[in-house]
Amino acid sequence: MERRWVPDGPLDVGLALQPHKRGGGDPTWRQSADGAVWRTSRTPGGPCTLRVSAGGGHVHGQAWGPGAEWALEMLPGLVGADDDVTGFRAEHDVLAEAYRRHPGLRIGRTGRVMEALVPAVLEQKVVGQEAWRAWRWLLRRYGDPAPGPAPEGMRVVPEPEVWRQIPSWHWHRAGAEAVRARTIATAAWHAAKLEAAASTRELDRLLRALPGIGVWTSAEIRQRAFGDPDAVSVGDFHLAKLVGYALTGEKTDDPGMLRLLEPYAGHRHRATVLVWLTGLRPPARGPRMSVRDYRAF
Repeated sequence: MERRWVPDGPLDVGLALQPHKRGGGDPTWRQSADGAVWRTSRTPGGPCTLRVSAGGGHVHGQAWGPGAEWALEMLPGLVGADDDVTGFRAEHDVLAEAYRRHPGLRIGRTGRVMEALVPAVLEQKVVGQEAWRAWRWLLRRYGDPAPGPAPEGMRVVPEPEVWRQIPSWHWHRAGAEAVRARTIATAAWHAAKLEAAASTRELDRLLRALPGIGVWTSAEIRQRAFGDPDAVSVGDFHLAKLVGYALTGEKTDDPGMLRLLEPYAGHRHRATVLVWLTGLRPPARGPRMSVRDYRAF
């Protein structure tokens, strides 16, 4: 199935889809040499593969599998058609310049909670490489083959009941310790309620009622599933330092970051995305967080 959609303004498809990539070799995400992005998803209609490209003023989507119709219906939202920038104003010169250089920045939404939840939980309190290694192992072991002519090795995230049934020794082989494994399995029991959340506020309430999910994890999920432009990843190992350095020239902590982001209420996540796009990074003067390997424990 195919769909062509014409956005009503500048749109950078790559920027909109980048947040859904979980490290190099992510089995659910590929970008081909022609710039097209391939992405798999488990939709309400079933698994699908979606290929998204842009050119000639339109976005072109091609989809395969039982979930193809749903995926194409959601295509505009996925690349940011529902992103409302009303009320956003760059109060800092560096953010104004980043916004000027990236007029096509849009925050998209997938409408799928569990496929954002699992990698977010895997990324809790560990370096990205460790989490992405676990994500790849679990998808290759338990994910379904991607429908259609997807690039080799692509997989679709498992059904919630599969996450509930993964044995402890396979979590261990993936490199995820018992706490993160238990958090994912518990969330999978409540997947239907989470997927049915009607708003980002309701989803935040449901997520944070689950053991093992706090402010950071909820924000990471809502940014992707609901395209929440105000969901700040409080508690992130790097974010507060980056925001402080970009906006003031000095590192700061989470309370300091929230004070700096007060002028962007309603768009605080958008402001942090622009901080990343400035390319400004504080000098690295301390030891880096080490990559652990729970498989050896």
